[in-house]
Amino acid sequence: MKKTLLSLLISALVVAALVVWALNADFLDDPTEILMISGVLILVGFALSLAVSRIRSHLRREPAEDERSRRVMSRTASLSYYISLYLWLLIMILSDRITLPVHNLIGLGIMGMALIFFFSWIWVKTRGSGDA
Repeated sequence: MKKTLLSLLISALVVAALVVWALNADFLDDPTEILMISGVLILVGFALSLAVSRIRSHLRREPAEDERSRRVMSRTASLSYYISLYLWLLIMILSDRITLPVHNLIGLGIMGMALIFFFSWIWVKTRGSGDA
């Protein structure tokens, strides 16, 4: 239950930071900022959906993680790790041709890794773990 409350707290803090940033900055001019904000919102929604799932399991007096959910997370982590290696390789190759500053490239890579994990989780959750 501590993990669930922690993920809810972190999600709330991220959303609050986005709201404060949106109120103080004019971010609608740059399409890259809109993409970054939408990526963050997708990841916050993912964290909230996992937290709600754990809360429902807790209310039904079930374990928060069973064998299937552990296997899905393990397979997702493995798959997203290998795909993320290729993402960083692509960023490294394209970094000479792109005029973005280094801190934006690093932020793009981190956001890409998180989104790869999210889409890998959806893939493994819908298609199965692949070793049945």
